[in-house]
Amino acid sequence: MDRTAKPDFFDRLQIITETFLSDRNMKRRIKREKQRKKNPVLDWIEAFIWAACMVLVINQYLFQAYEIPSGSMIDTLLVKDRIFVNKLIFGPELLPGLAKIPSPIKPKRNDIVIFENPSYISRGTAFDIAQRVIYMLTISLVNIDLDESGDPKAQFLIKRAAGMGKDWFKMRDGDFYIRFAGTDKWISEKDYNTSIGHSHHLSRLMAREDYPVLIAAGKAAAYDDLNIDIPRRLRDEADWIDGIRNPDYRAYDRARLALLRSAHPDDIRYRTLLSRYDIGWYIPEGRIFPLGDNRDNSRDGRYFGPIRSDKTLGQGAFIYWPLARVGGIR
Repeated sequence: MDRTAKPDFFDRLQIITETFLSDRNMKRRIKREKQRKKNPVLDWIEAFIWAACMVLVINQYLFQAYEIPSGSMIDTLLVKDRIFVNKLIFGPELLPGLAKIPSPIKPKRNDIVIFENPSYISRGTAFDIAQRVIYMLTISLVNIDLDESGDPKAQFLIKRAAGMGKDWFKMRDGDFYIRFAGTDKWISEKDYNTSIGHSHHLSRLMAREDYPVLIAAGKAAAYDDLNIDIPRRLRDEADWIDGIRNPDYRAYDRARLALLRSAHPDDIRYRTLLSRYDIGWYIPEGRIFPLGDNRDNSRDGRYFGPIRSDKTLGQGAFIYWPLARVGGIR
């Protein structure tokens, strides 16, 4: 029995193997014939469409190419730096502008995050998809989303997550102060980062020694609002405001409101406006407060408020151009 069974098994195995190999060779010949007959233009179009689809998948769900358009993150990121943004970490959008895939990972304090500009007006999902495909295919060299002047629209912003949900924060002389939930102490951003061993450079365009001039100018403006003669010493000091480069008008406004409030303690309007500077702002739970590292030249949360953490589209991961700046983003 054993001697007759063995030849049957090997004969069948040989037949199956030969049939499989013949089939495979036939399919290869047919495929080669089709390739020879295919129009090279159609072949190129097919390859391009395939590449575009792969680019869209990579751009939408994994890594997005992004060019830094402004100096708001100097010196962490410079104008014209080209970077890759990790889209997977916080959960990518299913399609541009549509629902996001949930992620257990949430933005942390000091993360470099990218999010849609709250003032951006989309032209629709189809345009957004086309724009992102072209932008990614050209490695961020071509952007079809332009404004009336021909400049790229600021669809996305990239900033540092400086404040987190349940924080209180305030700005004083250009510095960011935090009061954590459950505490009554304010701590400067710099001191906090030093305490946790984190460091990043914050750029300032306005010299610190110019703040007394801004404060004097704010007080002088309050005297003017009250129709009271401005003291000569104050007027002379305030006159230097024209020489200040990139003035921080929050210091000016706070000084003006403080004097007006002292002159009219019963005026609810002055009390309310001044409280923004003295009491600070509250960041609701589930939101982050984004700030540019170039604190005197950044349109960020100080203009449009905290953003929802689930609206963050990704995290700055890697600078790939110029070559001299290649490296991770911190």
